[in-house]
Amino acid sequence: MGLDPRQMVAGVLTLTMFVMLGNMIKNDHFDSLPVDSDASIHTTSKQSVGNGPWIHDGESLKPCWTKPVLQEADESQGFVTFSLTNGPEYHVSQIADAVIVARYLRATLVIPDIRGSKPGDKRNFDDIYDVEHFVRSLDGVVKVATTQPTEVSARNLAVVKVPNRVSEDYIAENIEPVFTSKGNIRLTTYFPSVNMKKMKENSNIDSIACLAMFGTLELQPEVNEVVESMVVRLRTLSAKSKGQFIAVDPRVDILEKKSCQGDSALKSKSCYGPEEIGVFLRKVGFNKDTTLYLTQSRWDSSLDALKNLFPKTYTKESIMPIDKKAKFLDSESTELEKVIDFYMCSESDVFVPAISGLFYANVAGKRIASGKTQILVPADIPGSSAALTDYISHYVSKRNHFSYSCFC
Repeated sequence: MGLDPRQMVAGVLTLTMFVMLGNMIKNDHFDSLPVDSDASIHTTSKQSVGNGPWIHDGESLKPCWTKPVLQEADESQGFVTFSLTNGPEYHVSQIADAVIVARYLRATLVIPDIRGSKPGDKRNFDDIYDVEHFVRSLDGVVKVATTQPTEVSARNLAVVKVPNRVSEDYIAENIEPVFTSKGNIRLTTYFPSVNMKKMKENSNIDSIACLAMFGTLELQPEVNEVVESMVVRLRTLSAKSKGQFIAVDPRVDILEKKSCQGDSALKSKSCYGPEEIGVFLRKVGFNKDTTLYLTQSRWDSSLDALKNLFPKTYTKESIMPIDKKAKFLDSESTELEKVIDFYMCSESDVFVPAISGLFYANVAGKRIASGKTQILVPADIPGSSAALTDYISHYVSKRNHFSYSCFC
């Protein structure tokens, strides 16, 4: 029996309708985001570059350190305790020094608490970081105690100062004798300078430092969710630049106290104000539609000039989920705000530090490891335009950051 031509037409129309419906569902769930007027741009695309001098991310590097194995027979009964202080840029370095010391002494490392700048501002490690990941990452490297044992108290703890990027010689001469005598020590890391330079030769201590700095700290789920939601929000607001955004660390509180006068001989400055950063970004090619994220919790009048140049400039309070503001913005502690800024600057497509320092150095390390090497250092640019590549951070252009000792 032959097919009725009307049935054939109806079948074709039905098939076409299902194909169209399938495409509509696919677009709705995978491509579209609530963006501004240029709705044809997919903000999740990483294969195309938006208007302006955007550069494609490089590939994430792979760890090239060797994970050292600790022999159980060599373990001592002593404990090393410490606290994380001053913000996430310090946490990264403090963790590395503590792991190096505990490993050298064959001691048990006690998971630290987190202390803010104000008296009594104290948090548990798991308020910010993932404890299970931390312990798992150090398995076989150093023994870890998740809580401070009852036998370890302030009375039997000797406080030892440790310089950042501590060496084995320093440990042998200044720390080991105290540990041998007391059995338990408490470390306090100090920073005589910002030293994130690449080592000339890799050593066993470098492998431990690499693992500790880049393999131990991950945000606990709720904090990570807040960061991810803010990143998504900024990408949604950045349709005209293919979902890409710039994170700027303006350091308004420091700039108000610090003189940013230039060196006439070197024709350089040690820091840049918000308006100077805005002028710099315009001269290297970013247009007024570019989205900026500022590491500033609340708006400051000194940022107005920057917003005049880049109207789509946002702080945490304007893009953070409303139900999270009470916990992350309205508390007396600023530790969570600092952590959010550190990771937002690590995730942005471009990072611009207003001032040199440990925040800039350790954000640069995380970015280099993940292939996000568009780190721009501001400068006074004569004329109306300049090549963006001339202002890429020396950490990247000269490959002299410590992270290049860790990843390949």
